[in-house]
Amino acid sequence: MTDAVPDQSALTRRTALAALAAGVATPAIAQTAMAGNSGYLIVAQWETKAGQADAVADILRRYLPLAQKGDGVKQFAIGRAKDNPAQFFFYELFTDEAAYKAHQTSDYFQSLIAGQALGLLAKRERTQFVLL
Repeated sequence: MTDAVPDQSALTRRTALAALAAGVATPAIAQTAMAGNSGYLIVAQWETKAGQADAVADILRRYLPLAQKGDGVKQFAIGRAKDNPAQFFFYELFTDEAAYKAHQTSDYFQSLIAGQALGLLAKRERTQFVLL
């Protein structure tokens, strides 16, 4: 008797659908997993210097639509904490690491983030993930 080898793409689709149903994956992540593609995920948190939260929010409102349209961007969301308006959360899903690096060298990133926003921050944390 031989052991049957499960179809990896079927397992990936099932896992992605289960994660989506459980609320631990977004539709974009589930779609990426179901397509058998990898992705490059960045999760970041910012905290602004005192008195700079609204200025950073203004910069991010201009930046977000540009970032969402970037090549290789699958999903890009920025949130502002309800109980601490000086905190911002970033969820960025790229097709691969090369797309992420291209994003960082884009004109809009260099102008708005590197050129304006970073100097207004007290804290910046980023974690990079490769989707399974």
